[in-house]
Amino acid sequence: MKIIRSKSFTGERAWAALDIANMNGITTRLHWTNQPYKWHVNDGQEVFAVLDGRVEMHFKDNGVEHSTILETGDVFYASVGTAHVAHPLGVARILVVESEGSV
Repeated sequence: MKIIRSKSFTGERAWAALDIANMNGITTRLHWTNQPYKWHVNDGQEVFAVLDGRVEMHFKDNGVEHSTILETGDVFYASVGTAHVAHPLGVARILVVESEGSV
């Protein structure tokens, strides 16, 4: 059993992660960041939940770039093949559920 107080988690660097669980090859990790990630496409599906802060999520749909602001409590789902990049607006804590070894 684990209890994680996400608001108290701080990383040494942007996108630092706390591994929470690995369930049959699906990982759940808590990330702390204050810097953008990089454009990427995951090997599988990804669920991205903003637990604290705000994130501008950029994504491509049929080759066209879009963006949306994710507030605390919002969830972004990236299907297989969805190119995306997260840009935190200040400090953010994000719960990511994805296939083990994804980018």
